Amino acid sequence: MRFGNFMAPFHPTGQNPTLAIERDLDLVVAMDRLGFHEAWIGEHHSAGFEIIASPEVFIGVAAERTKHIRLGTGVSSLPYHHPLMLADRMVLLDHLTRGRVMLGCGPGQLTSDAHMLGIPADEQRPRMEQCLDAIMRLLRGETVTMHTDGFTLQDARLQLKPYSDPCFDVAVAASFSPTGPRGAGRHGIGMLSIAATARQGMDLLAQHWRTWEEVALEHGHVADRSKWRLVGPMHLADTREQAERDVAYGIAEFSRYFSHILPAGPVQGDTVEEIIANNRESGFAVIGTPEDAVAKIEELVEASDGGFGAFLLFDHDWAPPAAKLRSYELFAQYVIPHFTGQLSAPAASRDWVTDSGREFVDRAAHAIGKAIEDHAAEQQAKHTPATP
Repeated sequence: MRFGNFMAPFHPTGQNPTLAIERDLDLVVAMDRLGFHEAWIGEHHSAGFEIIASPEVFIGVAAERTKHIRLGTGVSSLPYHHPLMLADRMVLLDHLTRGRVMLGCGPGQLTSDAHMLGIPADEQRPRMEQCLDAIMRLLRGETVTMHTDGFTLQDARLQLKPYSDPCFDVAVAASFSPTGPRGAGRHGIGMLSIAATARQGMDLLAQHWRTWEEVALEHGHVADRSKWRLVGPMHLADTREQAERDVAYGIAEFSRYFSHILPAGPVQGDTVEEIIANNRESGFAVIGTPEDAVAKIEELVEASDGGFGAFLLFDHDWAPPAAKLRSYELFAQYVIPHFTGQLSAPAASRDWVTDSGREFVDRAAHAIGKAIEDHAAEQQAKHTPATP
């Protein structure tokens, strides 16, 4: 299993936006150092909380500051883009990053963004599907002519092939509608289950997988669990009590923001105490310890009815910056190696030594004693006069 984050990002208003974006870059650099596999950066244009307007620009900067972590658009809102222009930018990033880029696709979460562009909310998903069709054809090297309400392509083709062979990872966002799994199946690409830890989202995981499999089969593809990424929020500390104290910093403002974005926000309540109490009951977010995080991911594996390829932390500013970084460090220290199999070999080697009783200690003591005896014998021979 791979691990990463899904960074909208969420920054409350009233703080310096330049510094907030810089902290986002710092976090990606820290994730690279901590061994996270990937980071997905969002695109939003209104409401003041989610302030990265171009994930491609952000990825270009982050790529220069990191070595290993893969960087994706999480997600590019396809109805807002001409498919040739977006595909061209992603291919360029694929070359600039030497294959570390990924394309996440969605209809656009904020209807206020769509409103400013004159796109009816009911048209966002159909237009996303049209744009995705065009992008995938272009990435396959086809020459595309299409005329839709959202864009026109006339003998369009890419002048560069992707750096990745045959193409960089492409994934489509899924929440509660079937649009995501249908798109993943139709094009043989991956899926980002954004609301995986919500009770309704968790209940839909197995259904989304079946839809993905069925549509993939219809179009000559094979649904691939390794390309399935599940997203959920967590804040970790050394104790649950400390984690709950940490999120008092920003979880209430996060809840107020989402009350104007979605019919039912991811966290419910007006006060910190109410939100935490409701979350304990719903289990949407892990606000606790690394052990709680392991248990939640194992629950997701079971709910998915067969497993998935990656778990992404739904990034947020619920806790102060230092506590947020500590949460990522705890996740990397204890949660990631639990699922990547990195804990068993050191534990087995430790048990082999500690279960030996005094065998290796006695060997060491004997070797030290022998070295002392040998040295003493050598010194004695050096200072003893030779016999005539």
